[in-house]
Amino acid sequence: MRIPESELIINGDGSVFHLHIKPEQLADNVILVGDPGRVDMFVPLLSVIECRVESREFVSVTGRYNGKRVTVLSTGIGTDNIDIVVTELDALANIDFNTREVNPVHRTLNLLRIGTSGAIQPEIPLGSFVFSHISVGCDGLLNWYEDRDSISLLDYEEAFKKHVKWDRHLPDPYFVRASDFLIGKFRDCTYKGMTISASGFYGPQGRVVRNRLAMPDMIEDFSSFEFNGDKITNFEMEGSALAGLAAKLGHNAGTVCCIIAHRLYKDADTDYKPRVLELVKLSLEKLTQD
Repeated sequence: MRIPESELIINGDGSVFHLHIKPEQLADNVILVGDPGRVDMFVPLLSVIECRVESREFVSVTGRYNGKRVTVLSTGIGTDNIDIVVTELDALANIDFNTREVNPVHRTLNLLRIGTSGAIQPEIPLGSFVFSHISVGCDGLLNWYEDRDSISLLDYEEAFKKHVKWDRHLPDPYFVRASDFLIGKFRDCTYKGMTISASGFYGPQGRVVRNRLAMPDMIEDFSSFEFNGDKITNFEMEGSALAGLAAKLGHNAGTVCCIIAHRLYKDADTDYKPRVLELVKLSLEKLTQD
């Protein structure tokens, strides 16, 4: 079936609408970062740079590490941007831009998000790395797609809503597991995480500046939730949409974060860039290992 121009916009130069990447410029291994400036942390580590593309907050570089092609792409902040990024990456991989039809053979991408995060469990220290085995979407994005239940952990969802007394005005949360492929690569060097993806930085993560919260005890309620031995470990803002959309589209996806704040201890590390650079190097090594 031909995909109409209005549903998938292709630029005049043959690149996809927002990312401005062309199909041949995309590697199978893709590292996603929020901050466009963080893309340049990877450049000195790549042996070859094939291309660099910039469009709004979406900056990408494709090169080689350990002899394997890697694309590094900034997404900006939030799950709404992840909706754009994952949909367009999948289109680059699995749609013929000439015929606008889905390719007969599916191409699987490995999508690894590297970010920063705030912990809510006492045993997770500042500067540590948490890999989100499960991502918890409090943003509602996945609920816009058909059959979201097929890739969601429904028993976790029901237990969570009951435990935290989920406010009726909020979108239903969704729980999605990262790909086993990526979990396996990071199992020996990260904390196991069940990570909240919030729809904002302040209220949706339990921060109070001047506006009060609809769920005033959310940090305590989130940190005390436990199901099947899993506890909520940290907050970030993109991983749930990445895990959910990738699972529906047949890609491997996961999120690994450097802990730069501790919500229980009300502490933060503003000099976190050296640890993020260590995470960058670790992620390149793990993603390109056979």
